[in-house]
Amino acid sequence: MFTSMRTCKMAKQAQTLFLEEWLKTNSGDINNSNSTHSTPQSARAIIQAWADLRESLQQKSFTQQHYQSLQTLLNSGFSLYVADPQVKLVLSILSAPDLSLPSESYPLLLRLLYIWVRKSSKPSPVFINSSIDVLFQLFASQSFTNKSSLFFTEGLLILGAFSFVPSLSEETRTRCLELFCKLLEEEYKLVSLFDDLVPSVLAGMGYALSSCGSIHFVRILESLFGIWNKEGGPSSNVLHGLMVLHLVEWVLYNCIQSHSPEKIIIFSREILEAPKIVYASFSVVMGAAGALRASNRSISSGLMQLRNSAEQQLEIIAGDFISKTGSFTDPNNELKDSVLLQCLSLALARSGAIFPRDSLLLCLASALLIEILPLRRFYAKILGVHVNSSSREHHEVKEHLQSVVFKEAGVITGVFCKQYAAANEGSKSKVENLVWDFCQDVYMLHRQVALMLQGTEGLIEDLEKIAESAFLMVVFFALAVTKQKLVPNIPREIQLDISVKILVSFSCLEYFRRMRLSEYMDTIRGVAGSVQEDEAACVSFVESIPSYGDLTKVHVSSNKMEFTWSKDEMQTSRILFYLRVIPTCAERIPASVFRKTVSRILFLYMGHPNGKVTRASHSTFVAFISSGKDVDDERVSLKEQLVYYYMQRSLEGFPGVTPFEGMASGVAALVRYLPAGSPCIFYCVHCLVEKASSLCSEIPKEIDSWNDLHDELEPCKKLLDLLLRLLSLVDIQVLPNLMKLLAQLVVQLPEDGQNMVLNDLFAQVADSDDVTRKPTLVSWVQSLSYLSSQATIGRSSKQHEKKSGATSWNKGRLVGLNRIFARI
Repeated sequence: MFTSMRTCKMAKQAQTLFLEEWLKTNSGDINNSNSTHSTPQSARAIIQAWADLRESLQQKSFTQQHYQSLQTLLNSGFSLYVADPQVKLVLSILSAPDLSLPSESYPLLLRLLYIWVRKSSKPSPVFINSSIDVLFQLFASQSFTNKSSLFFTEGLLILGAFSFVPSLSEETRTRCLELFCKLLEEEYKLVSLFDDLVPSVLAGMGYALSSCGSIHFVRILESLFGIWNKEGGPSSNVLHGLMVLHLVEWVLYNCIQSHSPEKIIIFSREILEAPKIVYASFSVVMGAAGALRASNRSISSGLMQLRNSAEQQLEIIAGDFISKTGSFTDPNNELKDSVLLQCLSLALARSGAIFPRDSLLLCLASALLIEILPLRRFYAKILGVHVNSSSREHHEVKEHLQSVVFKEAGVITGVFCKQYAAANEGSKSKVENLVWDFCQDVYMLHRQVALMLQGTEGLIEDLEKIAESAFLMVVFFALAVTKQKLVPNIPREIQLDISVKILVSFSCLEYFRRMRLSEYMDTIRGVAGSVQEDEAACVSFVESIPSYGDLTKVHVSSNKMEFTWSKDEMQTSRILFYLRVIPTCAERIPASVFRKTVSRILFLYMGHPNGKVTRASHSTFVAFISSGKDVDDERVSLKEQLVYYYMQRSLEGFPGVTPFEGMASGVAALVRYLPAGSPCIFYCVHCLVEKASSLCSEIPKEIDSWNDLHDELEPCKKLLDLLLRLLSLVDIQVLPNLMKLLAQLVVQLPEDGQNMVLNDLFAQVADSDDVTRKPTLVSWVQSLSYLSSQATIGRSSKQHEKKSGATSWNKGRLVGLNRIFARI
């Protein structure tokens, strides 16, 4: 195995040669990796360091300078090469009877021997035997109380590395393994003092497990899986669990490559089939995952029993966890088995394809909603303290963002969805409800936390990073649900219920949608298409929208700032989601439901400062006005009532809040779809003319040309253009009133304004093919042109202007009329 790996690049080769570094890298513990802390040393500095160590031996004195030389050598990290002469020097220093070494120098000297034995292709048997003799003398000469935990760790590491040397005699290897097991069993508490020592101890176990016989193999396995539950043992955490996973993978793959089936059988029997009760569950889970990874790397068909045993053990532990933890879905519980949940999820994520089991699905759901995306727990902690006391919570959130389990949330979600697809209906429904409830909780709690943390953006931004991942998880899960539930063999009632719940859940997390996702759009199309075909489903979805009272409730933040409906961004995002979906099912929404649930919210958000929201509000109004049949008296009556509020709300925000395109589409819809001659159409026309007249009256009188005030005139021009368009849209009963009001408006305009309107009218009438209203419009335009000319002449006389100018302008207008008549 190592021969093939030596052909890789230097960094990868070094990490493989030094098993502890490989374990750190694969577990995500890169902060404690030697590769991240090593500092390149010059050749001169390394040569000088070795010279200083020789000097210490000659002078029989080991000073602080010599200790610094040791550190200089080890600071080189993977690049350091220790040759046989240097090994002889190190052994001489360690065994010199008249040289007093400080205790902190022993681990460094042992590390030099470790680097030598791992990087040397054929370490000298003489030096190997001498090193082992010196090591035995060191352990026998003084008690561990006089040596540090680091010395104990380096001793285990080098004993394991020596036992892994192929050329070592069986007698010497047995001596190393015997001491290794004894130290591990009797002095394990030294490891618990510092977590960063665990990788070296595990690496020593890996070397030893790969080289030992059956007896020592069982003893080391007992330490590997039992040390975590021992009093004074190392801490149980996710990083250590991942190291166990990859250690087992490394060891078993060595066994597969070296054709050692007896060790594989022992591992399967001792760890997977009948693990001792003293073994930590998280370590057994990771051991099973390591066995699966090792088997995945081999094409041997003889590993099926190993795979089956590993999968069965994962199922057993997951089932026991669920049966013992009745409240495991409560996000506020500080779970004692949170490490186990996280390790289960990571084990499944790193083990490749695993046969689906309901217990695994439920554990994955719990892990995702509580441990991997622990928003509800963070929210509860933050809401339980004063805003100024939230620094500890912020630190926890930042730590979680850097955790391995959070970084692998996407992979775990993929496994979760695969497990869901093959689960039974009962487990599917339970998991679905857990996810939908999670979405509701996040919506409610995040808004409370955002209110509380006004002015402390750092914490809320980090929480939203977790929430963004939660949104992605929900999207991919919802897509998996649609593939399983929106199919012909599922009852229609269940399909509709699922579709509504997905839409409501998406609305709750819409605020965290920060990217375009094809999976999101595919899911929306599927569920919205399902809902819009059924009235009951449409009603259920519409009635899930927050009430008007809840939306407009004023909250006060901790710094006494008012938090109104228009400032609540998360609430606004949710309402925007509804306003985008409701138009797709407007046909199916009863008038009574629209009146009670949607109308007030619709008009409220027409005044929102966000342009997207106001445009969506107008689109929803258009969808409802254009929906249904005229025979539905209740619906028609509601439409007419809504028009009065619509015109009032739209025009009071124009220009400014109300988007002209949105209002224009609303006006066009109401004149097209409301009954002919409806009073509300007359009201609409009157409001538009009144607003246009008001805007035009604000133009300074001294301005001779409209072109001088392009920006100021834009709103007025837009309303005039809309009124002109209505000439071809309103029914014949409303047309006379529109022409009358429009004429009254036009004659009041300055000359440039009259020219602009009349020119547009000339073109519009000339291009019209409406044989019903065209004769009326031609006569009206002729009259309007005359009235406008008279108004202009009158104003010119009062201002003592030359009549010739007004008359010339009037003649030009008549020429325009003649052109129209010619085209007609």
